Order: sequence, then structure tokens, then C-alpha cells
Amino acid sequence: MKKTVLGVLITLFVSCANETENLNTENANANTDQPTMAAKGAICGSDVVRQKFLSENPDAAQRMFKIENSTAEFIEQKKMGKVLADGSVEIPVIFNVLYTNAGNNISDARINSQIEVLNKAFASTHANVSNIPAEFQTLNAGDTKIKFRLAQINRKSTTKSRWAPDDKMKKLTTGGVDATDPAKYLNIWVVDYMPYQSGYVLGYATFPESAGLWNDGVVMMDEYVGEGGPIATHNKGRVTVHEVGHYLNLRHIWGDANCGNDFADDTPQQITLHRGVPSYPKMETCGGVSRSVMFMNYMDYSDETTLFMFTKNQNDRMQASVSANGPRAGLRIL
Repeated sequence: MKKTVLGVLITLFVSCANETENLNTENANANTDQPTMAAKGAICGSDVVRQKFLSENPDAAQRMFKIENSTAEFIEQKKMGKVLADGSVEIPVIFNVLYTNAGNNISDARINSQIEVLNKAFASTHANVSNIPAEFQTLNAGDTKIKFRLAQINRKSTTKSRWAPDDKMKKLTTGGVDATDPAKYLNIWVVDYMPYQSGYVLGYATFPESAGLWNDGVVMMDEYVGEGGPIATHNKGRVTVHEVGHYLNLRHIWGDANCGNDFADDTPQQITLHRGVPSYPKMETCGGVSRSVMFMNYMDYSDETTLFMFTKNQNDRMQASVSANGPRAGLRIL
């Protein structure tokens, strides 16, 4: 069993050792050449950015606690039959593309394919559903009732090819593009390259405590948007699915700590992140209990060919986020 929310909320302020050093606007030691593969140094920057944001904004930390409490209450009410889970929410999406040349000015086709990938992932209708191991099939979220609709594409030519996970791409005054009504739209910024420490950030998202703020949304490196990108291990659009999971209040499946807690009771506790294509079953021991871990969950770091499921409890958390009383209720308006 995962620990209760009350007992472990403080772990949201505990950083994973390999991802939580202070952000630099530009890392002088980062390689200047873009990588040709999702190397060991490639990370999701969402938790790194979140920890910095929470440490600098006590009000946001309070919002986070409130969201976690209301999420837990939503899940309990659903179990008791007090919440109707039926009815889809269609989230309108705006892409803000910052490009330096034709190569990183991703096409409308790639963007439309990303919307299709999101819809298949959140409805569990992609071909890889058949690859979910038998032991996890009953935990698969199935149709989450969360859909995505492309609302607009904004494009801006820029001479800046290096961006840091510091939100400058989200402001016109710092060379970026201002968000379009972030309380009502999921804004996704697409940039050329995000070097960070000794590696780079594939993408990052704001969590629901940032709902409606000027910087609310997802940032992606252009290589990882949609299907058909140049990175063979990550060209199926599922990195963006991972980041949208954060946007809807999902944590990394390993809880961003050694045998951490992701607040989803049906994801087996695991030691840390996975990369590449792990072999099933992969057994790991946490708290003296050996478990078969769910490295095929979208919230892990495995290659995209290996990522193909959310769980029912993860869906509960996402549904709580977009519920009529949730922090992202504004997404239901349009």
C-alpha cells in the first residue's frame, strides 16, 4: 500500500538527487550541439520547475495542499458513489511555436498528430493497449473521458535557439509568446532546445497549483512533438502525453524519490525511473516487498515504444483536476 496523502505530502518538497539542483537560466557546461537521441541526461523538467516554484511561492504551496486534499476527497466520494464519473471534458489546446529555421518550425501535420496521440492515449485506443501485461490489464484506466481539441497555432520566428526551463518562452517581453487565456486553454510552447545541467529537458509542465497563471501550460522541445520526429526512441508523441499528465496532477511514477510515492494507489512502488526498454517482468524491492513494476506507465521515463498506459487511480487524480470544482475547471468552459 502507498502511504496516505497526509503522511507523505511533505515529500513534495523533497527533491530527487539527480534532478533538483537550482535552475540556471543557461547552463554554461551544457553541450552546445543538440543530442541525436534521448540520452541518460535527458529529463522531464516538471518536478524541477515545480520545486523551485513552490519554494519561492508559499501561496502556491498552500494551493497544492488544498488540491491534494480535494483530490483525495474526490476519490473517496467517487468510491462511495457520490460523484458521477461519466461525461467527457474536451480540452482546447493552443500551440505556441518558437522557431529559428524551417527545420524546427514543426508542421501543422506534426501538431495535429500530437492531438491524435493525446486522444488515443487518454482514451486507451492505441495499438499498444494489447501489450499491457495481464497483471496490469485490470488497472488500465481505459477511456479517461478527457479529450483534446486543437484550437489554434501561433508561430513566431526568433534568433534564440537555446532556452532554459525558466518560462522565458512564455513572455513576449523575454522573447517568447504570451499564453492565451491559460485558465481556459492548455497552452503548449514548442522550442528548439533546452540544455540543463549536463543534459537537456525534453519538456516540462506546470501542475494544477499554477492553474490560470501567466506561465501555466506545457513546454516541449520540437523533436518530441507529435509523430515522426527525429529521435528514434521518442518519436511517437508520448513525451507530450507524459507532460500533460503532470499538467493534470500526475507525479512521476517513482514519486521523485527512492521508492517514493506518486499518490496513485494502484501503481506499484518502484525504486526509481527507468530508461530504454526494460524487460517484463521487472521486479524491484521497496519497503522489503518485491513487486513487478509498471515501467510501461506514461509517467515513467522508458522509451516511447514502452509507454502505453495510465491507471484507474491516475485517472481519478486527473478527473479531480478537471472536475467542476477542480483547479482546472476552466478547461470545461469552451
